Amino acid sequence: MKTIKKDELFENFSEFLNAKGVELKDGDYARRINRACDLLTDAINGTQSAVKRARVEVDKKLVQLRETIHEATAPKSTTSSGKASTGAKAKKGAATKSKASSKKSRSRK
Repeated sequence: MKTIKKDELFENFSEFLNAKGVELKDGDYARRINRACDLLTDAINGTQSAVKRARVEVDKKLVQLRETIHEATAPKSTTSSGKASTGAKAKKGAATKSKASSKKSRSRK
């Protein structure tokens, strides 16, 4: 969002009141309204800058969180997964051979 200029809010408020039939003349009342508009402008601009800083920090933390989750859930490196898959195949083949030999031994009896 764009920042609000110092007298912009007071000017718009004065125009709004003029459209409703209320004229702000120079005096104590108008100065107090002007000061209140200045305080409100400062609060709005300060909040906008704080939200921008918070958004940057939240984005940094989200990136860190995503990296942590990815590291924890990503598959292991290809060298270890390749070894594991060949080991699993070897175990599967050995199990098949032992089943076949047990069938042969049963048929001989």
